Amino acid sequence: MAGRLLLRACTATLRLRNNALPRPLSRAMATGEGIPTDEEQATGLERRVLMAFKEGKDPYSIRMPKYYSGTRADPQIVPCTGDKRLVGCLCEEDNTAIVWFWLHDGGAQRCPSCGTHYKLAHHELPH
Repeated sequence: MAGRLLLRACTATLRLRNNALPRPLSRAMATGEGIPTDEEQATGLERRVLMAFKEGKDPYSIRMPKYYSGTRADPQIVPCTGDKRLVGCLCEEDNTAIVWFWLHDGGAQRCPSCGTHYKLAHHELPH
């Protein structure tokens, strides 16, 4: 309450002193340019990822991976930078136990529990 009274008194004093209305405060987006897009305000790693998406690339495997049936002819593709990788398979949809096994470079390999086929694919790091 006292703050409002003090603000009104200061505003009235300024009006009398300057014989003019106080100008309104400018807003950040009052220039008429509109709200900037994600590409315009992104910086650093986020900007690099957005530019790669425009080119049709997925440098950090952010997007949902392509679905493979898991058969010998169409195995699940597992990206790797080396020649082997540890893979965990949830054999059933509501299973709580994960079957872990090593996937080596070469042909498709089967999960020892459910028989889904996996294949290692070399993946280069983007940086």
